[in-house]
Amino acid sequence: MKKLLMFFVALLTLAAATPAANAKRNIMELPLIERAVLIIKKFETLHRPCHWPAIGYGHMVQPGEPYRRGIQLSERQADILLRNDLMKFISLYKHMGERDAILLGTLAYNIGPGAVNKSTVYKKLKRGDRNIYKEYIAHCHYKGKRHSGLLKRRITEFAALYVR
Repeated sequence: MKKLLMFFVALLTLAAATPAANAKRNIMELPLIERAVLIIKKFETLHRPCHWPAIGYGHMVQPGEPYRRGIQLSERQADILLRNDLMKFISLYKHMGERDAILLGTLAYNIGPGAVNKSTVYKKLKRGDRNIYKEYIAHCHYKGKRHSGLLKRRITEFAALYVR
């Protein structure tokens, strides 16, 4: 019962976070990639200069990138950067099929591809085992402790990107 309640709470949060242009559409009517973008935007929020080296929607500035400390990206710049990063992560898992690649790419956007590659989620999907709910939502810890915001994010991602 608790899982079902969390599932509906996650879907309602997404409905509330949907931009005005899509406000009259159900998130489940959107393409998977757009669902992933909305979820990341909702949970990452637009980072301010004080969050350096994180900019945009959680992009970590790498050596050699043209971003400088103290610069605030516009919504449009952050959206483009998010989509580019997400597509890089999704392409790492394209051999898994579109649906799984988007789910794994979205997880990698948050925890990194190294952690995803070592995860039980990835190993089970590679074996063809589709029963990954418990393993997927287990990626909700921060500094060794369960984080309610990350749990909500994982449930939302699973509901919008994996459940058919």
